[in-house]
Amino acid sequence: MTKALEICIFSVILLAVCLQTGCAPVTPVASNGAPVEVAAPNDGSPAQPAPGSEYLIGPGDQLKIFVWRHDDVSTAVPVRPDGRISTPLVEDMQAAGKTPSQLARDVELVLGEYIKSPVVTVIVTGFVGDLGEQVRVVGQAMRPRSLSYRQHLTLLDVLIEVGGLTDLAAGRRAKIIRRQGTEMIEINVRPDILMDKGDLRANVKMMPGDVLIIPEARF
Repeated sequence: MTKALEICIFSVILLAVCLQTGCAPVTPVASNGAPVEVAAPNDGSPAQPAPGSEYLIGPGDQLKIFVWRHDDVSTAVPVRPDGRISTPLVEDMQAAGKTPSQLARDVELVLGEYIKSPVVTVIVTGFVGDLGEQVRVVGQAMRPRSLSYRQHLTLLDVLIEVGGLTDLAAGRRAKIIRRQGTEMIEINVRPDILMDKGDLRANVKMMPGDVLIIPEARF
């Protein structure tokens, strides 16, 4: 029996065993041995590593900009209301709307005119976020304001952050304005039931960019 025929027979036997018993999927690993998270395909295309959610810098965020081996140009700065920052050797650079990694690369480009091969790291130490990453509360809340969105944020969390409703609030007419694709939709909510009766059935999940409107009661 030739070697090629032996390999062919072995392959057929192995395939039969897999079909009969089921073969466990192989978990892909990185070069360092760590498992790689793979997103399940839904269109028949090969699975790809699942992308992580990336935070977008916004006005009011506090940034720490670290330049390796150059403490003289490393600094901590706030993002101005116009979305820009100024650091040593870098003036009026747009920061809002970028991820920390994108901003770091942009800073490296500017510093490259003065420093050979700069390596920059940007860390967000105080979060406010881009408007699309915030939840805004307007109307009859005790402290209406914009909140930084975080994972699993709920209506109850938002109400606690803004101190609840005022005595003039018409909780039964409250609503959430939410962007869905290219459209804006309205979602009726009942923060009054949630706050007064603790009925968690009235609790809903918030999404980035939501606007909670609490109107004034009509007398």
